[in-house]
Amino acid sequence: MFEETDGLPLFILSEAERSRLSALAGAAGWKPIAARRLDRAESRYLGSLARIAVLDVRGMTEAEALEAVKTLSGAVEASGGALLLLLQDCGAPYVPALIAAGATHILDGEINAARFASALRMADKLAERLVGSLAPSGSRHAVPRSDALFWRWNGTERTLAISPALAELLKIMVPGADYARLGIADLVRALDRADRAGAIAAIRRAVDDLMPAAFAHAVPAQPGRRLVQHLYPDANGFSGEVEELDVHQRGSSRDRDLMTGLASRQGAIRWIDHVMAQNRFPAVLLVGLGDFDRVNSAYGRLVGDAMLSRVAMRLQRLVDAMAPRDSLVARITGTEFVIALVSGTNASEAPIERATLLARQIIAEISRPFNAGDFLIRLTARCGLAPGQSGDAAEIILRRASNALADAKRGSAQGGIRVRVADEASRIVNDDRLQNDLRHALDSGQIQLLFQPQYAMEDDSIVGVEALARWQHPHYGEIGAGALFAIAERSDFMLPLSDHIHARALAEAAAWPDDLRDLRLAVNVTAADISEPDFLFNFLRTVDASGFARDRLTVELTESGLVEHLAGAALLMDQLREAGLKVAVDDFGTGYSSLAYLKALPLDYLKIDRSIARDIEGTARDRVIVRAIIDMGRSLGLGVIAEGVETEQQLALLARAGCTCYQGFLRSPAITSEKLADLVRAAQP
Repeated sequence: MFEETDGLPLFILSEAERSRLSALAGAAGWKPIAARRLDRAESRYLGSLARIAVLDVRGMTEAEALEAVKTLSGAVEASGGALLLLLQDCGAPYVPALIAAGATHILDGEINAARFASALRMADKLAERLVGSLAPSGSRHAVPRSDALFWRWNGTERTLAISPALAELLKIMVPGADYARLGIADLVRALDRADRAGAIAAIRRAVDDLMPAAFAHAVPAQPGRRLVQHLYPDANGFSGEVEELDVHQRGSSRDRDLMTGLASRQGAIRWIDHVMAQNRFPAVLLVGLGDFDRVNSAYGRLVGDAMLSRVAMRLQRLVDAMAPRDSLVARITGTEFVIALVSGTNASEAPIERATLLARQIIAEISRPFNAGDFLIRLTARCGLAPGQSGDAAEIILRRASNALADAKRGSAQGGIRVRVADEASRIVNDDRLQNDLRHALDSGQIQLLFQPQYAMEDDSIVGVEALARWQHPHYGEIGAGALFAIAERSDFMLPLSDHIHARALAEAAAWPDDLRDLRLAVNVTAADISEPDFLFNFLRTVDASGFARDRLTVELTESGLVEHLAGAALLMDQLREAGLKVAVDDFGTGYSSLAYLKALPLDYLKIDRSIARDIEGTARDRVIVRAIIDMGRSLGLGVIAEGVETEQQLALLARAGCTCYQGFLRSPAITSEKLADLVRAAQP
């Protein structure tokens, strides 16, 4: 056993059994660093250099246990580690909340030597896997301590603990086999002279102002390689987390924002001009935070700056998931961020649709509360979107995006966000015009129906499709389903649009050739549909009039729509199932994700949202949450369908976690009935 762990440090926090657990860990070959109290637990864990933290919450109240997990989970996640909880009963109702807060492993009941050693081995294997073949290419934090590029400054002892990997990379002489005790000047002297001023300014900001900071620098021994160091102060000093800069991000120190480590305005302009010079046309999204002065006034600049850094991290994570290569994230003013996405070599191919989807994801992400110590802070944002056009300079595109953002700020929208698109003539898409045009789009055949195949995990066969709508606008081009339904909602046109899509999808599916006779069809039902008293009668009448068999039809209701109309939704779902249809909850994981309300609903399928499915490639915490959601569905006997699967790695992990079906660009986008038939025929033996 000792050979397996090789005396690795293990952090243990237990009020009642610190000594016993330390003895068990020592007998298993670990080097325990134990504490009794929660205060300073995060800094103690970081100082221990341990990868695994053991947290004993037996005897704690639910609130105390949750607070303890939240206190440690951030440091554990940033270190690519694992958090093992010791519980009385893993079936306690608050356990899912502990998992969501960051626990990666749970050990309940009697804690003996064999069970404890086994749990530690499992936790250690997870930490190793986070940086092995299963680690996502865009991961910035999932690295084992032995290979990590990080350091910590102890302000009390005025010493620097630096990881061997970073010391080797920067050619800092490190005495001993583990971590060197050095001064901050040693780190600065290891940088090129041109990078030292930026490093000193960032360090002073962290030391003197206790504010997050960042600086970028070259690796002296490796020309062309650059890093950015993120500094995070705390009561005892500050830590440095080191991130690789890819080829699109590299530039001078003036191209980087000191606080967040993102590109600066100058860096954004340089990047956009560079891709435009290659005859590639970015869609530029300008994100503005609302009422941020209130945060600074209420909580102080330290918290405000921390919030900006957290916003930057959330934006970067969203962009990395959608377009990790051809993309830019920058902070150009105090509370404004720029995101640019690139695809194609034709102005008409500017990825407006992807940027619009990203804007809506940003809406949800920024509205999620931020944890700022004792406070939960909620932010709002608005977005302006402008496509790059032939002959544009970066400043012109940014000005159009700024005009779009200003227009969005003058409007009103649910959640404080409205996305406006600037067209090639520097005009703003007239929302009133779109609302008016939509009323004519149904009669003029502009609403196109496409079908995205759903595949069985076990054999990759096509078992069904989801009907999706697109608006082929004569002036603005293709408008996706998200924007289409948002326009319909603002124009009070949701019900006519929904009825039209249901009727079209059913009629088209009823006319499918025999090759498609076994496929299921899924159609989406909105919250507006659910609230209509005659919806069930009218919908079943539409189904029967189309000639499509009821037993091949699945009705998908969004999680948010269910929560808003829970009682009525439960009754409606019962009636739909009695009528011979199947029922699915769509976009699961974006709202409450509660086992309690799932138990109360008569369901057949659980569809996990694309953002949740994507997290299967993320951190230990992300994976635990995804697996918990899948287990939630399977425990209720539901089929689990993953949306938005884009990589083979996602697919393999989701299959291993228990998903039964999937859909996404990995296999096929939404396609016409004709292409669907060709796809099915091509797969036949």
